[in-house]
Amino acid sequence: MKRIRVAILVEDLYQDLEVWYPYYRLKEAGVEAFFVGTGRKESFTGKYGYPLTTRTAASSLKAASLNGIIIPGGFAPDFLRRDKATIRLVQQANRLGKIIGAICHAGWLLCSADILRGKTMTCFFAIRDDVIHAGARYVDREVVQDGNLVTARQPEDLPIFMRTFLKALGSPKIDKIGKVS
Repeated sequence: MKRIRVAILVEDLYQDLEVWYPYYRLKEAGVEAFFVGTGRKESFTGKYGYPLTTRTAASSLKAASLNGIIIPGGFAPDFLRRDKATIRLVQQANRLGKIIGAICHAGWLLCSADILRGKTMTCFFAIRDDVIHAGARYVDREVVQDGNLVTARQPEDLPIFMRTFLKALGSPKIDKIGKVS
Protein backbone atom coordinates (compact mmCIF):
# COMPACT_ATOMS: atom_id res chain seq x y z
CA MET A 1 0.00 0.00 0.00
CA LYS A 2 1.32 3.43 -0.97
CA ARG A 3 2.11 5.76 1.92
CA ILE A 4 -0.08 8.87 2.30
CA ARG A 5 2.02 12.06 2.15
CA VAL A 6 0.92 15.52 3.29
CA ALA A 7 3.01 18.69 3.11
CA ILE A 8 2.43 21.38 5.73
CA LEU A 9 3.42 24.78 4.33
CA VAL A 10 5.25 27.05 6.78
CA GLU A 11 6.91 30.43 7.02
CA ASP A 12 7.75 32.77 9.88
CA LEU A 13 4.94 33.77 12.24
CA TYR A 14 2.90 30.63 11.56
CA GLN A 15 0.04 30.05 14.01
CA ASP A 16 1.58 27.42 16.29
CA LEU A 17 -1.56 25.38 16.98
CA GLU A 18 -2.51 25.35 13.30
CA VAL A 19 0.84 23.75 12.46
CA TRP A 20 1.45 21.35 15.33
CA TYR A 21 -2.09 20.02 15.89
CA PRO A 22 -2.46 18.88 12.24
CA TYR A 23 1.13 17.57 12.19
CA TYR A 24 0.59 15.28 15.17
CA ARG A 25 -2.92 14.21 14.10
CA LEU A 26 -1.54 13.22 10.70
CA LYS A 27 1.34 11.32 12.32
CA GLU A 28 -1.13 9.59 14.65
CA ALA A 29 -3.09 8.50 11.56
CA GLY A 30 0.02 6.97 9.97
CA VAL A 31 0.40 9.76 7.40
CA GLU A 32 3.85 10.96 6.36
CA ALA A 33 3.54 14.63 7.34
CA PHE A 34 6.40 17.04 6.78
CA PHE A 35 7.13 20.76 6.73
CA VAL A 36 7.74 22.64 3.48
CA GLY A 37 9.01 26.20 3.41
CA THR A 38 9.73 28.86 0.84
CA GLY A 39 13.43 28.06 0.75
CA ARG A 40 14.28 31.47 2.17
CA LYS A 41 15.77 29.59 5.11
CA GLU A 42 15.43 26.15 6.72
CA SER A 43 14.06 27.06 10.14
CA PHE A 44 10.98 29.15 10.89
CA THR A 45 9.47 30.48 14.10
CA GLY A 46 5.80 30.56 15.06
CA LYS A 47 3.85 33.49 16.49
CA TYR A 48 4.60 32.22 19.99
CA GLY A 49 8.28 31.57 19.32
CA TYR A 50 8.21 27.82 18.66
CA PRO A 51 10.78 26.86 16.01
CA LEU A 52 10.55 24.20 13.32
CA THR A 53 12.83 22.96 10.57
CA THR A 54 11.55 22.27 7.08
CA ARG A 55 12.35 19.14 5.12
CA THR A 56 12.39 20.89 1.76
CA ALA A 57 11.40 24.01 -0.16
CA ALA A 58 8.29 24.28 -2.31
CA SER A 59 10.50 24.71 -5.37
CA SER A 60 11.90 21.18 -4.85
CA LEU A 61 8.54 19.44 -4.43
CA LYS A 62 6.13 18.07 -7.02
CA ALA A 63 2.42 18.10 -6.23
CA ALA A 64 2.08 14.68 -7.88
CA SER A 65 4.15 13.18 -5.04
CA LEU A 66 1.60 14.34 -2.45
CA ASN A 67 -1.86 13.30 -1.34
CA GLY A 68 -2.53 16.65 0.28
CA ILE A 69 -1.34 20.01 1.53
CA ILE A 70 -2.21 21.84 4.73
CA ILE A 71 -1.80 25.60 4.87
CA PRO A 72 -1.85 26.89 8.45
CA GLY A 73 -2.72 30.48 9.30
CA GLY A 74 -1.07 33.16 11.34
CA PHE A 75 0.88 35.74 9.39
CA ALA A 76 2.80 33.00 7.51
CA PRO A 77 0.33 32.88 4.57
CA ASP A 78 1.22 36.49 3.76
CA PHE A 79 4.86 35.38 3.34
CA LEU A 80 3.90 32.16 1.53
CA ARG A 81 1.80 34.03 -1.04
CA ARG A 82 4.88 36.06 -2.05
CA ASP A 83 6.76 32.91 -3.12
CA LYS A 84 6.11 31.90 -6.74
CA ALA A 85 7.14 28.27 -6.15
CA THR A 86 4.68 27.93 -3.26
CA ILE A 87 1.89 29.38 -5.38
CA ARG A 88 2.75 26.97 -8.21
CA LEU A 89 2.75 23.99 -5.83
CA VAL A 90 -0.74 24.88 -4.57
CA GLN A 91 -2.00 25.44 -8.13
CA GLN A 92 -0.57 22.09 -9.28
CA ALA A 93 -2.06 20.29 -6.27
CA ASN A 94 -5.43 21.81 -7.03
CA ARG A 95 -5.28 20.85 -10.73
CA LEU A 96 -4.45 17.28 -9.71
CA GLY A 97 -7.35 17.15 -7.23
CA LYS A 98 -5.08 16.78 -4.18
CA ILE A 99 -6.71 17.59 -0.84
CA ILE A 100 -5.90 21.16 0.18
CA GLY A 101 -6.58 22.17 3.76
CA ALA A 102 -6.56 25.86 4.68
CA ILE A 103 -6.97 27.23 8.20
CA CYS A 104 -7.72 30.79 9.28
CA HIS A 105 -5.61 33.28 7.27
CA ALA A 106 -4.45 30.55 4.85
CA GLY A 107 -7.11 31.83 2.45
CA TRP A 108 -4.62 34.56 1.51
CA LEU A 109 -2.44 31.98 -0.25
CA LEU A 110 -5.48 30.46 -1.97
CA CYS A 111 -6.41 33.95 -3.26
CA SER A 112 -2.93 34.43 -4.72
CA ALA A 113 -3.02 30.94 -6.24
CA ASP A 114 -6.31 31.92 -7.93
CA ILE A 115 -8.08 28.65 -7.08
CA LEU A 116 -11.16 29.98 -5.26
CA ARG A 117 -13.52 30.88 -8.13
CA GLY A 118 -16.82 29.10 -7.60
CA LYS A 119 -15.71 27.43 -4.35
CA THR A 120 -17.57 27.62 -1.03
CA MET A 121 -15.26 28.07 1.93
CA THR A 122 -14.71 29.51 5.37
CA CYS A 123 -11.81 31.42 6.88
CA PHE A 124 -11.00 33.87 9.65
CA PHE A 125 -13.55 36.66 9.37
CA ALA A 126 -10.89 39.34 8.84
CA ILE A 127 -10.03 37.98 5.37
CA ARG A 128 -13.63 37.26 4.36
CA ASP A 129 -13.64 40.10 1.82
CA ASP A 130 -10.38 38.87 0.29
CA VAL A 131 -11.74 35.40 -0.44
CA ILE A 132 -15.04 36.81 -1.74
CA HIS A 133 -13.15 39.11 -4.13
CA ALA A 134 -11.13 36.07 -5.26
CA GLY A 135 -14.39 34.40 -6.31
CA ALA A 136 -15.30 32.22 -3.33
CA ARG A 137 -18.63 31.99 -1.56
CA TYR A 138 -17.88 32.61 2.14
CA VAL A 139 -19.85 30.84 4.89
CA ASP A 140 -19.31 31.17 8.62
CA ARG A 141 -18.94 27.53 9.73
CA GLU A 142 -16.31 25.56 11.65
CA VAL A 143 -15.30 23.62 8.58
CA VAL A 144 -16.35 23.58 4.95
CA GLN A 145 -15.44 20.99 2.34
CA ASP A 146 -15.99 21.84 -1.32
CA GLY A 147 -14.49 19.13 -3.49
CA ASN A 148 -10.78 18.88 -2.73
CA LEU A 149 -10.75 22.06 -0.59
CA VAL A 150 -11.20 21.78 3.21
CA THR A 151 -11.26 25.07 5.14
CA ALA A 152 -11.59 26.14 8.78
CA ARG A 153 -11.95 29.49 10.56
CA GLN A 154 -9.60 29.36 13.56
CA PRO A 155 -7.67 27.16 15.99
CA GLU A 156 -10.81 26.18 17.91
CA ASP A 157 -12.05 24.46 14.73
CA LEU A 158 -9.00 22.17 14.42
CA PRO A 159 -10.62 18.96 15.74
CA ILE A 160 -13.42 18.94 13.14
CA PHE A 161 -11.07 20.30 10.48
CA MET A 162 -8.68 17.39 10.97
CA ARG A 163 -11.49 14.79 11.01
CA THR A 164 -12.77 16.25 7.73
CA PHE A 165 -9.29 16.49 6.19
CA LEU A 166 -8.40 12.90 7.10
CA LYS A 167 -11.73 11.65 5.75
CA ALA A 168 -11.13 13.60 2.51
CA LEU A 169 -7.77 11.83 2.12
CA GLY A 170 -9.78 8.60 1.93
CA SER A 171 -7.65 6.74 4.39
CA PRO A 172 -7.17 5.99 7.19
CA LYS A 173 -10.75 5.54 8.27
CA ILE A 174 -12.04 7.37 11.32
CA ASP A 175 -14.61 5.82 13.62
CA LYS A 176 -17.52 7.58 15.37
CA ILE A 177 -15.47 8.98 18.24
CA GLY A 178 -12.76 10.38 16.02
CA LYS A 179 -10.15 7.71 16.59
CA VAL A 180 -8.18 6.44 13.67
CA SER A 181 -8.88 2.80 12.91
